[in-house]
Amino acid sequence: MNRRGFLHRSSLTLAGVAATTHLDALAQAAAQSPGRDASLPEPTPSKLPRWRGFNLLEKFSKRANGNPPLSEEDFAWTAEWGFNFLRLPMSYLCWTAPGDWRRLEEPERLHIDQAVEFGRQYGVHVNLNFHRAPGYCVNPPAEPKDLWTDDDALEVCALHWAAFARRYKGIPNRRLSFDLLNEPKDLTEDAYFRVADRLVKAIRSEDPDRLIIADGLRWGNRPAHRLIPLRVGQSTRGYQPMRVSHHKASWVGGQNWEEPTWPLRLKEGDVWDRDRLRREQIEPWKALAAQGVGVHVGEWGAFNVTPHPVALAWMRDYLDLWKEVGWGWALWNLRGSFGIVDSGRKDVAYEPFRGHQLDRAMLELLRAG
Repeated sequence: MNRRGFLHRSSLTLAGVAATTHLDALAQAAAQSPGRDASLPEPTPSKLPRWRGFNLLEKFSKRANGNPPLSEEDFAWTAEWGFNFLRLPMSYLCWTAPGDWRRLEEPERLHIDQAVEFGRQYGVHVNLNFHRAPGYCVNPPAEPKDLWTDDDALEVCALHWAAFARRYKGIPNRRLSFDLLNEPKDLTEDAYFRVADRLVKAIRSEDPDRLIIADGLRWGNRPAHRLIPLRVGQSTRGYQPMRVSHHKASWVGGQNWEEPTWPLRLKEGDVWDRDRLRREQIEPWKALAAQGVGVHVGEWGAFNVTPHPVALAWMRDYLDLWKEVGWGWALWNLRGSFGIVDSGRKDVAYEPFRGHQLDRAMLELLRAG
């Protein structure tokens, strides 16, 4: 189907949402055109597929004039290159009325409907993540109430997840999963369990079978063993050591870090290399997986100021390690400063690609991994 035909059908589908349920509207779209989703692997909380792909950031933060819909091109390119996973880190501010976090509005939620449909059409699993949830975000500004301690914030967050669960009930797990909260901070396991348990119950009250994933503690870096009874998968990260992945990144204070190498020698006896990645970033999560928890790497990558040869060497070691244990991953960007398209690196010979600049060396490394 060409783009005009798809958008016409999508507009009819989305226009019908007010008169029917969202599930009915999406089912109508599925009936009108064949998709590639039948080829997607079947996930379970205890065994997540080796999904590989990217994060898309159109709903990452609220924009003053409204956020754009997700790009069909990104889904098409993802499938064309042989990947099958797109994670959508989202801010609840995109779909709430200003000043009223209990009032969910439609326009930008329709964009998410369309992304779910693009996933079906192109055979790409869509993972919805609350990057800014009511009451918590790893990035500034701070939320007006604290999700981890405030019951009102927790109930509002549960309300939002229940609304998404109700909206997409019946969409197969091979196509759609939910990732509760982006990068919980350094909490106790009990504090995390209290919040995760409430959100999981809210989702399962609407859609008992929905696949749910929870990010690890300490900003996604440490397994949360307390969550095992919830029957959810868990998502880790691939950013360590930060001096490689975030060289000169102002938001983590990396402006004055020395230019990294790989392996990275910080001082005598303090070296990051493949063995240390295995020891600190793989083995703890293997222990979690051995207890029946599926593992996936929800974010990773290197900022565009990290020297390209260093970034590629570091990425190759991570990819090899994840391949050994059968875990999938999602690069932080497809397009942008951590990505393979229009990444703005000064030390890359980009390949022209359909009006964009493609980092072919990084793409081929990812395809092999």
